[in-house]
Amino acid sequence: MTLEDWLQHISSQHVRPIDLGLERVVRVAQAMGFTPGRDTTHPLISLGCTSILVGGTNGKGSTCATLESILLQAGYRVATYTSPHLNQFNERLRIEGQEIDDDALIQAFTRVEQSCGDTSLTYFEFTTLAIFDVIARAGVEVAILEIGLGGRLDAVNIVDADCSVLVSVDLDHQEFLGDTRERIGWEKAHIAKPGRPLICADPEPPSSIAEVVGAIGADLWQFGVDFNFQGDRQQWSWAGRGQRRNAMAYPALRGANQLLNASAALAALTALKDRIPVSQGAVRQGLAMVILPARFQVLPGQPAVVLDVAHNPHAAGVLAANLDQMGFFPKSVAVVGILAGKDAQEIFRRIGDRIDHWCLCSLEGPQTVGRARTAEALANALHEVLPQAGSSCFADPAEAYRHAVGMVGPNDRIVAFGSFLTIAALSSLRHVR
Repeated sequence: MTLEDWLQHISSQHVRPIDLGLERVVRVAQAMGFTPGRDTTHPLISLGCTSILVGGTNGKGSTCATLESILLQAGYRVATYTSPHLNQFNERLRIEGQEIDDDALIQAFTRVEQSCGDTSLTYFEFTTLAIFDVIARAGVEVAILEIGLGGRLDAVNIVDADCSVLVSVDLDHQEFLGDTRERIGWEKAHIAKPGRPLICADPEPPSSIAEVVGAIGADLWQFGVDFNFQGDRQQWSWAGRGQRRNAMAYPALRGANQLLNASAALAALTALKDRIPVSQGAVRQGLAMVILPARFQVLPGQPAVVLDVAHNPHAAGVLAANLDQMGFFPKSVAVVGILAGKDAQEIFRRIGDRIDHWCLCSLEGPQTVGRARTAEALANALHEVLPQAGSSCFADPAEAYRHAVGMVGPNDRIVAFGSFLTIAALSSLRHVR
């Protein structure tokens, strides 16, 4: 079986694409022989290295990339697990900055299946256990692990992490996590582990986070209390418990929110300095070299093209603020595809009148089962919020993008955002202009 064969096979193993809960995934992990975690009161596993969990509504990928870049510059052997991917599944796991190869994944998938017995796993649970298997066998010193959805019942949360990071809390996946920030914060805060640091970078956290962390017995590091940053036009500085990082260049990742994400990463490294010490030089080099596609990514050339996987209202608000910092463009055309279940009206409201014309695209196909959304449905949501907005509907992101290119001149701007599937479909289309 090829990697693609395996992925198709795995996707048909469970009755529901999302089935939150740890009992099944822990059962299979134990059958695979993972080392138990240090917290014997909970059925957690160890990956045999220092582990960092990164959760939150938005900013997880940027925080993981920043941690990875700094730790690689510090000379550590690092594994980084993120999801979803843009172009190919291998992107989900990097060992020492390199995507994992097909053979390693296929061998791990085989080991997971041999351990399942009568237990069926979702696609995410199955692939997560396989990736944990690869990490445990790779002999890495640090594993950076992005939570998939929520926190308390997410498969990644079976790792007995040495530090957990909660980047932000806002409304998303309400059908699984609840419809208030308090409830969502409660779910996400459960990535905290007893006696270990929980870094919270949300400037206005719901009170449920402190309540959960206190009940678990974790060590809360709160932005604005236990760590903070300040900066001017040229440089920025960070201060936390017992450590300062002064006169640093701004992170290579674009966007006003990246200092908050970088601050969370530095707080985690400070909390773990006795386990994985990191020099100031490594921090500087790591911040300068961090790369992450599709997070306010501005492609070179003309017209300006912005790619961003902003697919919920909070992320759309951040994108809007970043667009405001780009300067003047005579015309801005958006290419947008958003899956069902996302609050499209609120997303459009956050972007507001920054867009002159909307090229709306359908997202339909095998990857969108139960989540498909047509361009026409998006148009209805758009005109509920912006009745006078000009819009066109297209069958797919590629068609929408080609139309947008024909609408703009060299001094104009195209803003492509929404689902990962939207940006993935556009990533190979740069040659069209």
